[in-house]
Amino acid sequence: MATKPRKLPFVQLDVFSSRPLEGNPLAVFSDGRGLSDQEMQALAREMNLSETTFILPRDVATERKHGTRVRIFTPTEELPFAGHPTLGTAFFLRGSSGTSEIALDLNVGRVPVHFEEAHGQPLFGEMTQADPKFGPQHDREAVVRVAGLRDGDIDPSLPIQTVSTGLPFTVVPLRGLEIIEQLHVDVASSAEYLEQSGGKFFYFVSRETVDRAARLHARMMFYSGEDPATGSAAGCVAAWMVAHGVAQPDERVLIEQGVEMKRPSRIFVRASRRDDRVVNVRVGGNVVEVLRGEVCF
Repeated sequence: MATKPRKLPFVQLDVFSSRPLEGNPLAVFSDGRGLSDQEMQALAREMNLSETTFILPRDVATERKHGTRVRIFTPTEELPFAGHPTLGTAFFLRGSSGTSEIALDLNVGRVPVHFEEAHGQPLFGEMTQADPKFGPQHDREAVVRVAGLRDGDIDPSLPIQTVSTGLPFTVVPLRGLEIIEQLHVDVASSAEYLEQSGGKFFYFVSRETVDRAARLHARMMFYSGEDPATGSAAGCVAAWMVAHGVAQPDERVLIEQGVEMKRPSRIFVRASRRDDRVVNVRVGGNVVEVLRGEVCF
């Protein structure tokens, strides 16, 4: 007798945008209980988005203390933390409840997302990421060589530095918009260098932007493509900006990303300074639902 196929409902959201078909798409499975690691990975591969999340509901007391358990998968691996899946999943969990905060229990621990409502404005959510860990600063010539850049592409006034707020990114400041728009990264050579130096991916930024309201224009190549919005990297950059004077402590600034992909994303970031340390990294934006469906397998 043939077994009855399982039906798993999911929602797809566009994150870091208030307009459908922009921002970074995310698939959220509302109940992943009973799925094996291999099945979660296969479903993420089937969705074929930057990330897919699986909510694992628990009893009310546990969720109140630790947050809602959520796991994050790319099409090729599980991640301990990622920004747009955290924000998007929190929006989904909030629904129409009106609550001011949702906490997620991720592989890096508890991550709270606070919501702001303003009359006539779309709902805004802001996650608080782990305090940053500043890694090494990198030699410009070495990064030019491994990333496939040209001499003079890197902004000499700012450091190339690895920073982590849960996932380590190596921030590479470029000299202008034309350079970052024409970026052609050697992904294989970059991955080999990053594995040796402790970064997960390069995150390229420019202080010249398309939107004058933005502080940085950003791009991030990973796996076999490009990411429209990288909230985990944006948190690292928030800390990097405060540390190196690109943004003032607690100043909320806009990072634009995904423009070249025709999926413009608006990522709002800020970080505090306490004594000589950068702390309280926050990354926020809007989220819009675009479709609901079921996977049968």
